[in-house]
Amino acid sequence: METALENLSKEDLIKVISGRDEMIRSLSKDSSSKDEKIDYLESQLAMYKRMQFGQKRERFEGDPNQTMLPFQAEPAEVELQQEIIKEKIEYTRKRPNHKGRAKLPAHLPVEEIEIYPEGDLSEMVCIGKEITDELECEPAKFYIKRYIRYKYAAKDGSNVSIAELPERVIDKGIPGPSLLAMILADKYLDHLPLYRQKQRFAREKIQIPSSTIEGWTKQALEKLEPLYEQLIFDTKSKGYLQVDETPIKVLDSDKKGATHQGYYWVYHAPLDGTVLFDYSPTRGGIAAVPMLGNFKGYLQTDGYAVYEKYGKKKEVIHLACWAHARREFEKALDNDKERAEKALLMIQQLYALERNAKDDALSAERIKELRLEVSLPIINEMGKWIFEEIKNILPKSQIGKAMGYAYARWDSLSAYLYDGSLQIDNNLIENAIRPIALGRKTYLFAGSHEAAQRAAMIYSFFAICKKHEVNPFQWLKNTVRSISPINHKNLKDLYPQNYKRIIA
Repeated sequence: METALENLSKEDLIKVISGRDEMIRSLSKDSSSKDEKIDYLESQLAMYKRMQFGQKRERFEGDPNQTMLPFQAEPAEVELQQEIIKEKIEYTRKRPNHKGRAKLPAHLPVEEIEIYPEGDLSEMVCIGKEITDELECEPAKFYIKRYIRYKYAAKDGSNVSIAELPERVIDKGIPGPSLLAMILADKYLDHLPLYRQKQRFAREKIQIPSSTIEGWTKQALEKLEPLYEQLIFDTKSKGYLQVDETPIKVLDSDKKGATHQGYYWVYHAPLDGTVLFDYSPTRGGIAAVPMLGNFKGYLQTDGYAVYEKYGKKKEVIHLACWAHARREFEKALDNDKERAEKALLMIQQLYALERNAKDDALSAERIKELRLEVSLPIINEMGKWIFEEIKNILPKSQIGKAMGYAYARWDSLSAYLYDGSLQIDNNLIENAIRPIALGRKTYLFAGSHEAAQRAAMIYSFFAICKKHEVNPFQWLKNTVRSISPINHKNLKDLYPQNYKRIIA
């Protein structure tokens, strides 16, 4: 290399040296750029690690000369703020443009507080009074109910008599029926987990271990098992059932830390207003066998394939759900607005009749007459239209899926015309399932398959309470107290739908 450089002219040598210097600067620049990029990525990685694994509060050493907290506001600013607050308080007290109070419930107890004018009233005459009502409440009151049973004996000591202790919900346990009803209602109706209920006990200086509260919950639910078994038996005998299912995550003991996807199968008897939740680890058809294996009558479901199988049985008339068919056409509005709107308008006419019949409280016979007179021609027209249009659309398009869904179930969609007591859709059972969706957001999963089934039991009765406008706490308190001593022949008297008759 050195020999070659010696043979170069002065100008060529300068060019070579300049090129080499440029190359060195370029390599140095690239290396520096790479180093900067590596440093940046490493800093980003360190930040993400802190966000994921590090403490959320970092130590920070500030300027020792910085002004110390707290800052003090200027006296003029304090005075101005107090004036603003005073005006705000006066405004909230006067409540301008108030349209009047809501009427308070008449069944609530009233605590009367009499207020007389100040000063000497001996020379004055009362000419009237003004009454102002205020709705108030007290937090849950805990107290001890103490049974004191006196013993009596004959003077010669030969015979000792003592009164019998009333039936206890939990034998030798300390919780009374009201406390157990509150725990169950808070957990399964208002979705308040047991650990939060324990915190409420602690605020009242009542220290109860978590295992004890869990044990009370389990034992109280076990008290309801005979009534639940009776509900299962009665539900199987119904001639008209609506069925749906909803998922519930369950801790799987075979897989540590993992959850299993279980399902609540829900059976609603519209004519009686009863609801049955039944838990199954699977969504397969076998899960419905205990309830639908020998079912005879009207079975109303969505388009899930398992129900289609039961609907094809000889003794079953399968009813489809117009709400599900309508949803498919709503999805198609962006795909084929003209066809989707036409279908939705015809479905809207079907629902208009149902709404008017409900508002007018028409009999089942009259509803059937109106359906045959008004709804049947609409259904026939829609059926002919779908039959013609479905040939001209892509099956995999959304409008194609909507028409295909309705076309494949046309007989089942029309079957509600058979009887005025039948529903046009499955919305009633979907309303019964809705609280489960709210609960899933709170407790996330059931502790075991057994716990999920026990929850299904209480969900059933709370759903029935809701349908019959029964106070679930009052019903549960009465039921856990009465179920043990009751004669098995009178067990049905404890159903929520019979509770109002019992207390009347």
